[in-house]
Amino acid sequence: MTEQNEDREAEAGEHVSTGTTIEAGGADAPIPELVIISGMSGAGRSTAAKCLEDLGWFVVDNLPPALIPTMVELGARSQGNVARIAVVVDVRGRRFFDNLRESLADLDAKEVTRRIVFLESSDDALVRRFESVRRPHPLQGDGRIVDGIAAERDLLRELRGDADLVIDTSSLNVHELRAKMDAQFAGDEEPELRATVMSFGYKYGLPVDADLVVDCRFLPNPHWVPELRPFTGLNEEVSGYVFNQPGAKEFLDQYSELLQLIAAGYRREGKRYVTIAVGCTGGKHRSVAMSEKLAARLATEGIETVVVHRDMGRE
Repeated sequence: MTEQNEDREAEAGEHVSTGTTIEAGGADAPIPELVIISGMSGAGRSTAAKCLEDLGWFVVDNLPPALIPTMVELGARSQGNVARIAVVVDVRGRRFFDNLRESLADLDAKEVTRRIVFLESSDDALVRRFESVRRPHPLQGDGRIVDGIAAERDLLRELRGDADLVIDTSSLNVHELRAKMDAQFAGDEEPELRATVMSFGYKYGLPVDADLVVDCRFLPNPHWVPELRPFTGLNEEVSGYVFNQPGAKEFLDQYSELLQLIAAGYRREGKRYVTIAVGCTGGKHRSVAMSEKLAARLATEGIETVVVHRDMGRE
């Protein structure tokens, strides 16, 4: 960053921090709840931010601290549509602490509910992480990684002391960090799982983004029934034909029960999205009918579900 850009940033910070007023645009419009995520580079800030995003927070990464009050003001003007904002701030921006302290004081004066989450980690763990991705520490300059870590600790010392929540990730994996964030911010609600149920035809290839693959080719193919061939699995007669075959309903029941176990495990491991690919030969009849029924089962179990028929209409 050039000196000229730094001066512009400083001027912008001074203007925002002294001139921002939070007006919700209505007497009953709430001011958003705010979480500031900071901490050591390599300690898991991005993972923490993604966790809050999955929990429904509006997340902004690397926002200049001077603009935080402006972001809260915009959220207040949304009439409740943006009720929770998370901002990731770190040492990538210059004049970091001067602007951040001013912004926090501004927010406190306006009685904004805010929390600071600080991600901590040991020097050894941070060095290993930077070496594994072969990237320099943002503050090391011409020195070593440990020099950058030491400089960053010095800059962040005061913020760490002000943090409402400090999480040491030295011995945590990604799933364990997400679990800690869920425990703090998910409340009594179980973290939401979103599923995409996708029908496909094996002759067009497996979906590359599938987490689970279901094969419906054990069922008789409606393609060989002349009166059903022109239709798809969305047709009631085709669907009825498929589920009147031996094993079809039993498969749907038992696989739905299995997915309940898998879904519970995904939630525990912090996985929020799953794609279930349901295949038959052409992706027109059996897989489409099974996908529709399976998605309906998942929806009744509280899983937000989208159905996609990848290959329907390709013939």
